Amino acid sequence: MSDQLGVGIVGAGIVGLSHAYAAARRGHRVTVFERSPAACGASIRNFGMVWPIGQPAGESHATALRSRRIWLEVAKEAGIWVNPCGSIHLAHRDDEWDVLREFAEMAPGLGYDCHLLSPGEVVDRTDFANPDGLLGGLFSPTELCVNPRKVIRELPGWLGDRFGVQFEFGTTIAEVGSGWTRASGGRRWDFDRVVVCGGADFESLFPDLFASSGLRRCKLQMLKVGPPASGRLGPHLASGLTLRHYANFNACASLPRLRERIAAETPELDAFGIHVMVSQNDEGGLILGDSHEYDSAIEPFDKAAIDDLILRELRRVIRLPGWDVAERWHGVYAKHPTRPSYDAEPMPGVFIRSGTGGSGMTMAFGLADRTWELWS
Repeated sequence: MSDQLGVGIVGAGIVGLSHAYAAARRGHRVTVFERSPAACGASIRNFGMVWPIGQPAGESHATALRSRRIWLEVAKEAGIWVNPCGSIHLAHRDDEWDVLREFAEMAPGLGYDCHLLSPGEVVDRTDFANPDGLLGGLFSPTELCVNPRKVIRELPGWLGDRFGVQFEFGTTIAEVGSGWTRASGGRRWDFDRVVVCGGADFESLFPDLFASSGLRRCKLQMLKVGPPASGRLGPHLASGLTLRHYANFNACASLPRLRERIAAETPELDAFGIHVMVSQNDEGGLILGDSHEYDSAIEPFDKAAIDDLILRELRRVIRLPGWDVAERWHGVYAKHPTRPSYDAEPMPGVFIRSGTGGSGMTMAFGLADRTWELWS
């Protein structure tokens, strides 16, 4: 594909912006549609973690590293804040330490760059790890931190200035066909290719396809603590609870014992899919989370019990100068039970790109770049 194409993209979240960038830098004419005055979905309601360490070995991990490279390229050219902070998984229990040790041994052969830290080395890298009962940590240098509320709303201006990408904010696409889109007000645009990147909201355009897709909606609750009076987080921090959440650790034979202990001691954490992590962006506040509720369990009303459990578990693994919660919110994203993302072509020239499972900040740039490379 060498000729310039007209490309319509539905959705200005991270998946849509990534596809816009991948297409525009290859010389295509791109128009992005967003129903809101500014993107306000899952892409601005997350930790801002670019998290390659959490992706399973192989293609998914390679795609996450590809995303990381593109994030750094875009940040440099666009003047967007990105912090290559890395991450530390903390171990305060013997079974957590067993999993980290096992993973560290396997990591080089699986393509991961990480190594174990002693308790003292953990404390040297972050001001907020709880030293009481700390057995050590696993450090990975590959993770980035971005400020999702800023970056998702700054990228459109840069894409417009740098590549001439057109943005139609406040425009709801009500119908899509081969070579065209139509807004709810009736206006039609013609394109060579249409890419629908609206997360689970593509159900409104293709309800039958969504029903057969296997995608599930997942709701997460998160909190923010104002900038600490002293100290810096440094790397992203994750507790041992996180080891049962990310697929990279499934390769560890010691993981089932950890899962069983958590299920027996704290079944309420499994009931709400709670694992705890913390990040710190350029504004200094600490982003805390999170939880996972699915499908019919999702309600518009947040559960105070979930926030309390998140804070309870975080107090066990980190120490902060203050715990006053400045903000609380939730997000909803689409997740496929077995695939890292959901791709479909419901009609010629119309493509669905969705279902990154809460890993959009980590995976979207790599997935989009790979897609447009295959299309080129």
